[in-house]
Amino acid sequence: MTAYDTLQNRFRRLHALNEAAGVLHWDMSTMMPSGGAQARTEQLAVLSVTSHELLVDPQMRDLFEAAEQESGLQQDTWRQANLREMRRRWRHATALDADLVEATMKACKSCEMIWREARPKGDFAAVLPALGEVLKLSREAATAKAEVFDCSMYDALLDQYEPGGSSETIDDIFDDLAEFLPHLLSDVLDWQSQKPEPLALEGPFPLDAQEALAREMMQAVGFNFEHGRLDVSLHPFCGGVPDDVRITTRYDSDDFMKALMGVLHETGHALYERGLPQDWRLQPVGEARGMAVHESQSLLIEMQACRSAEFMAFAAPLARQAFGTEGAAWTPENLLAVYNQVKPDFIRVDADEVTYPAHVILRYRLEKALIEDEMPLAELPEAWNEGLGELLGITPPDDSLGCLQDIHWFDGAWGYFPTYTLGAMAAAQLFAAAKAAEPDIPADIAKGDFSRLMAWLGTNVHAKGSLLTTDELLEQATGKSLDVEIFKGYLANRYLN
Repeated sequence: MTAYDTLQNRFRRLHALNEAAGVLHWDMSTMMPSGGAQARTEQLAVLSVTSHELLVDPQMRDLFEAAEQESGLQQDTWRQANLREMRRRWRHATALDADLVEATMKACKSCEMIWREARPKGDFAAVLPALGEVLKLSREAATAKAEVFDCSMYDALLDQYEPGGSSETIDDIFDDLAEFLPHLLSDVLDWQSQKPEPLALEGPFPLDAQEALAREMMQAVGFNFEHGRLDVSLHPFCGGVPDDVRITTRYDSDDFMKALMGVLHETGHALYERGLPQDWRLQPVGEARGMAVHESQSLLIEMQACRSAEFMAFAAPLARQAFGTEGAAWTPENLLAVYNQVKPDFIRVDADEVTYPAHVILRYRLEKALIEDEMPLAELPEAWNEGLGELLGITPPDDSLGCLQDIHWFDGAWGYFPTYTLGAMAAAQLFAAAKAAEPDIPADIAKGDFSRLMAWLGTNVHAKGSLLTTDELLEQATGKSLDVEIFKGYLANRYLN
């Protein structure tokens, strides 16, 4: 075998281990009894260390050097990109020793289980010691990786979720949005106040009916239940593996759209995973480009396609049938008005498009300050409340609606949050390009037919895997790299028109 072939076989084994860990994570969040936490933590820690040991094998450096000299590699863009992605993962791994990897995994799983108890109670003090340990270990990893990648501590963590991402670029984008959004929010609230209030949808909405409706919508968008599941968890997510995608939601008997839009969001993630290049499964180049692109696919389905007038024309009769109701409140026009209402709220995952970026900007600024040791962790609740007040003019009544609401930090995902708004920007850009290329997409959606949209996304996004950088992918698909002005124009046009 050539050196490249040897590397490809090693990464195939590594990917299979990571897929197994992914299914265990899903089970831990959905079905595992609380008494299994200690055993599951040990299992995940062993898998994590085993994967790390495969990556840091001393032979890897020689294999990379030999592979880069092999004839034909430079002429094969997919193999060349695969080698690039292998090396990036290898560099992340070699920055850390196995003891730190194991300690971090155990600390994160322990903290996550404490968070699950503390969140409903709004008890930040209960989880503070465990979160402090996770943050300490995350800083150690950030310090080590920053030296290897010659970047800031925060950028070293960001690169795990958005390869090549730069906090300097994100600062510029988010500062621009932070200046733009309050004025837009004020204008939108004023515009809404001059229109009749949408009619309220009267619940309760039985959970079994909500699930049935969600499954029907998933299938319309293109989800294949032979290759995936829908379950319930405390925090909605998409996990599993491309051939067995596991998505979750949480239901509210008073508001069926919370769960439905959450399901559609996670379905966008799932379809991206299912559409990744089959020929490169179990290889780094066959994985998703990064979380900005991943979030673009979920937000494109949820926000761009499924909060449109066309989608509501399709969804309204199905919702009436699911809940056995009729009346003016259930017309497509009223549903559109209800679920495109803009209103500052405490919960990120339930936020509208205008206020959502403010939630992300807040989290980005806080996690960056914490990683770079510019703020004591004990001050997080106060800083959170103050920051949300500045950005949205509201203050959470307790920490369950504030700094405890998201799982990310408690599970060690530092550097993840900015990808949500980068993804929202990319979603607006990609959906506009898809409609320009295929003008019948809106009319198709009105009939519940997503095939034309998914075919365009499959060709221009999903099938690319990690062949291209995020900017290269967007430039090929839309003609431009990520552009904040496109996003600002989209928001103003949608919510002031």
